[in-house]
Amino acid sequence: MKHDRSNWFRRIASAMLCAAAFGMAFTTHAAEPQSCTQVHMADPGWTDIDATNAMTGVVLKALGYHQSVSNLSVPITYEGLKKGQIDVFLGNWMPAQGPIVKPFMDSHSIDVLHANLTNAKFTLAVPDYVAAAGVHSFADLAKYADKFDDKIYGIEPGAPANQNIKKMIGDKAFGLGSWSLVESSETGMLTQVERAVRDKKWIVFLAWEPHLMNTKFHLTYLSGGDAYFGPNYGGATVNTVTRTGFADQCSNLAKLFKQMTFNVDLENQIIANVLQDKVDVNTAAQNALKKHSDLLKPWLDGVTTVSGANGLQAVDAAIGAH
Repeated sequence: MKHDRSNWFRRIASAMLCAAAFGMAFTTHAAEPQSCTQVHMADPGWTDIDATNAMTGVVLKALGYHQSVSNLSVPITYEGLKKGQIDVFLGNWMPAQGPIVKPFMDSHSIDVLHANLTNAKFTLAVPDYVAAAGVHSFADLAKYADKFDDKIYGIEPGAPANQNIKKMIGDKAFGLGSWSLVESSETGMLTQVERAVRDKKWIVFLAWEPHLMNTKFHLTYLSGGDAYFGPNYGGATVNTVTRTGFADQCSNLAKLFKQMTFNVDLENQIIANVLQDKVDVNTAAQNALKKHSDLLKPWLDGVTTVSGANGLQAVDAAIGAH
C-alpha cells in the first residue's frame, strides 16, 4: 500500500512538472500571436522619421520580426492606425499635431505609447541674414511682406504644421491675413530655401530639429509663435503611437517600443550620413547603433527575440557591437 501511494505521488509530481513545462513553453511561444511578427509602420517622408524607422528596422530584423514601412501623409497614417492597417507611428510631433490627433484620442482610436524624443523644435525660421536685417519674431514678418512676397513655405499638404500656418493666416494673426502658404514637400520646401540662400533672397519656412537643415543652413528660429506652435520655439515632444490594443496583443514589441528613446544628436548623425555622405539609410542606422551600442541595453531590457531568446544578445550580434 505504501509502495502504491509512493508511485501515485511520483506520477502526480511528474504530471505537474510536465504541465508546468508545457505551460512555460506555451507562454513563450503564444505570448504574441503570429500576426505580431509583421510590424506595419508609416513614414510621412520626413528625414527624421526615416532615421528612426531605420533604427527600429535594424532592431526588429535582429529579433526576428519583419518591418514594413508605408509612405503615408500624417492624416492617412492616423486613419491607418484607426483601421488597424498601421501598427506603429514614431512621428507624433506634439503640440504641432494636437488638433489632428485630438479626434483619434477622443475616440480611443490610437494609443500614445511613449515619448521617443524630447528637446526637439518645430516652428518658422528664416536665414540668418534675414534675422540680421530685423526679423526675429512672427510679429516682424508683416512689415517686410514685400521682401517675403507674402509667402510662407511649408511641407506636404495635410501636414498638421501646415494647418497651423493656415489657421494663423485665417486668424489674420501678426498682420498676415493676406499672406499665402506654399505647400509642397519637405524636399520641395528645402529646395526653395537652398535657392533663396544661394541668391541671398528673403524666405520664411517651416523648420525643425533634428534635421540636416540646422547645419546645412545658418538659420534663426522665430519667437512669438507660441499660440500656433507652442512655447520655446515650438519646443516639441515626439511620441510613439500605436493602433488601439497593440500593446495588449503584442506585448514583447510593446515593451521594445516603450523603451526606444532617441536623441537629437543621434538622429542628426544618421540624417547627415544619408544626405551628405549618400549612405543608405539602413546602413547609416546600423552604423549609428554600432557606434552608440550603449543605447541598446535600456531599449532591449526584458525584450526577447520572436523565438524567446535574449534580445540584447541577438541585436548585439547582428550589428557587430561587441
